Amino acid sequence: MKIIPVNQGTPEWLALRAKHHTASEAPAVMGASKYLSRSDLMKQKATGITEEVNGAKQALFDRGHAAENGARTILEEILGEALYPVTVVCEETNLLASLDGLTMMGDVVFECKLWNEGLAKQVQEGELDPHYYWQLEQQLLVAQAEKVIFVTSDGTREKFASMEYCAVPGRAEQLIAAWHQFSADLETYKPVAEEVKPIGRTPETLPALHIEVTGMVTASNLAEYKAHALAVFAGINRELVTDAQFADAEKTVAWCKDIESRLAAAKQHALSQTASIDDLFRTIDDISAEARTTRLELDKLVSSRKDTIRAEAVLDGRNALDDHIATLNQRIGRALMPQVAHDFAGVIKGKRSVKSMADAISAELARTKIAANELADKITLNLRAINDQADFGFLFSDVATLVLKEPEFVAMSVKNRISEHMAKEAARVEAERAQIAEQERAKAQATERARADAEIAAATAKARAEAHAQAQADADAKRAIDEVIAKAREQDYMAKIDASRMMHNASGQPPVATMKQAPVCEIAQTEDTSETTSPLSPPTLRLGQICERLGFNLTADFMRRLGFEPAATDKASKLFHENDFPRMCAALVRHIQQVSQGVAA
Repeated sequence: MKIIPVNQGTPEWLALRAKHHTASEAPAVMGASKYLSRSDLMKQKATGITEEVNGAKQALFDRGHAAENGARTILEEILGEALYPVTVVCEETNLLASLDGLTMMGDVVFECKLWNEGLAKQVQEGELDPHYYWQLEQQLLVAQAEKVIFVTSDGTREKFASMEYCAVPGRAEQLIAAWHQFSADLETYKPVAEEVKPIGRTPETLPALHIEVTGMVTASNLAEYKAHALAVFAGINRELVTDAQFADAEKTVAWCKDIESRLAAAKQHALSQTASIDDLFRTIDDISAEARTTRLELDKLVSSRKDTIRAEAVLDGRNALDDHIATLNQRIGRALMPQVAHDFAGVIKGKRSVKSMADAISAELARTKIAANELADKITLNLRAINDQADFGFLFSDVATLVLKEPEFVAMSVKNRISEHMAKEAARVEAERAQIAEQERAKAQATERARADAEIAAATAKARAEAHAQAQADADAKRAIDEVIAKAREQDYMAKIDASRMMHNASGQPPVATMKQAPVCEIAQTEDTSETTSPLSPPTLRLGQICERLGFNLTADFMRRLGFEPAATDKASKLFHENDFPRMCAALVRHIQQVSQGVAA
């Protein structure tokens, strides 16, 4: 706020007002003024021409100033502090407010209006018309005060009513937007010639109809009257565009009706004088019918043309709004502007003149442009917040609806969507990493299993080869033992024969009868071709089972001497590995062979 040291009413003050948007003009800008339309205000601002103050209006101003001074004194007594008239401006917005009073602290504004009963009722009820509260909103905005004490008074205590008015949230923003749009429209303003308020006129007055009848028509200008009347009817304008033409047509309708009435009266007068005369009445009827036809035609034409002009005015307003929205879409860079609510048809209801309709359309167009500008600003801000995250544009496929939300909501939505996407992406990457790790573990396990299986297969093959070699060695050893035993038995048999012969030779007795050679003990030569069990198999072969298979008893100590230590003990039973049985047999054969060789030696 900046205080301008000028006295209200001075030329300096008037010059200052001409350069700024004043609080008293705020209702007109908002289309709510009772005395000044938005179009008229724009013309004043563009041309600098204002309405001259005549004596009656000056007297009204003087009464208002006197009432203001008296009301200020009364309010100062109520508040207990002084109120100072002051003019303040806001340079950022180019807004001005001439205050009837301001407290020293600058927190309370005083505004006074001349007393009238209707306004007093509003003050008493605490509800002001827009014609008043828009001025108060601008005063609070420029003065940065807390409240306005609004008074209506004639300067006396008997007629003094007051109320407190505080700024309503959102109205200040609407007012600033309205002034902004007004300034934009002012730059492209083109003066329009002022139309004189149409009064309307009737067609050329027809001559007085003179008829005298005395059983017959003795004197009449009826033929001339008809010709003249028909010519006048034919010359009546049927093209209605301006307010003046509408006024002419409406007045002509009344004039035609008057002609009909006068003709009917003339006819009745003639009838009252004498008997009817066919030509006279027929002529009168023709003129009357033409007057009636013209009247009805013009009446319908006036109504139809007014409807057409209303429709054209509404259509012009809509087209202008569409053009403005198209311009905003170009500014945004994308067609994101929604349809802006408007009521061009509603604002011209009850408007009888073309000018009043044009003013109403202009005010509604300004209101909708302001609303469209606010939407465009919101869309631009929200779109910038979304475009700043260019790497995540795929998250905002609903941009057309999202940008219409409040900026705080959009900013939070952008943040949340990106956070959720990053979390999902991190989870996806982690899942892929875990899957790859699992695949690597499975691959390593498969490799390890293959290696282990190969080692097991190699060990098994080696064990089988060793078992086969051992079995072959055991078979060879068994054959050797059999041969040794057979040879030993043969040698023993031959020794016995030789001994018998020697005994015979010595005793002179005949030799003992030849003994039949004893058969060689045939040891079953069986080769264990069954697969050996794995050396890692658990010990399950009991010592008793070994003895049962061999057909003779063995002791655990004897088995130890053969090199087979019991692998486990089950109660009193000694347990050996099943795959050691072939080697046990081979060890027994070797043991028997060694014993046989020892005996033979």
